[in-house]
Amino acid sequence: MDSTRIDTSVPHPARRYSYWLGGKDHFAADRESGDAIAKAFPAVVELARANRAFLRRAVRHVAEAGVRQFLDIGTGLPAPGNAHEVAQGVAPEARVVYVDNDPIVMMHAQALLVGDSRGRTSYIEADVREPEVILGRRELAETIDLNEPVGLLLVALLHFVHDDAQVEHIVRTLVGALAPGSYVVLSHGTMDFSDADGIAAYERMFAARGTDVRARPRARLGEYLRGLELVEPGIVPVADWHPDDPDAPRPVSKDLGIVGVVATKR
Repeated sequence: MDSTRIDTSVPHPARRYSYWLGGKDHFAADRESGDAIAKAFPAVVELARANRAFLRRAVRHVAEAGVRQFLDIGTGLPAPGNAHEVAQGVAPEARVVYVDNDPIVMMHAQALLVGDSRGRTSYIEADVREPEVILGRRELAETIDLNEPVGLLLVALLHFVHDDAQVEHIVRTLVGALAPGSYVVLSHGTMDFSDADGIAAYERMFAARGTDVRARPRARLGEYLRGLELVEPGIVPVADWHPDDPDAPRPVSKDLGIVGVVATKR
């Protein structure tokens, strides 16, 4: 890894997320950014953990539906319940391609994300803003057959792309490359559960670049997924999507929320 390509003075979402999840791979800028966001939106750490649990449940659901290939874009740093661990727990032969744009993530992924020998994992350093590049990479073609169903994971990722038209292009390009029977797992920040004061505070913070999360309403996410069939219960808070224990307490926030959805391509 070329350490000169890593600017540790600039916070990176994957490293900040690792900080919130209790990981060790982060720098001062990541911690400062994470603390500032958590001060403004106290529920964010609990929501980050709920989002991680949503990823595990959604991957298990897709694997149990028979999908044996996964494309995880915006992988983040390794944490318990990585996509390949969940998928290969259902089907040891499952194959997973991890994609992230942070060299540190890729270094740790190659060292730690070692799956079942009956399956396969591979790693691509690329940016979701260039979906055509991801789809054209040799590592993808060597691991995943796009003529067969794929589970596309866009978990807590697209809110870092601020331009709506660009997000539309990303989703349309990636979904367009998937075979029928594929699934899309998506989670995203939203202010749908906040009041006017909370929304105003968020918009001020976003304008001042105090957060790099571009929250979007659930209706907009539905537009990105038009043409796909939403798995029940649709677009809901991540903690409410098929919880392992329906009676367990779930994070409730009037701050920045995270919603999740699983959709299938027929």
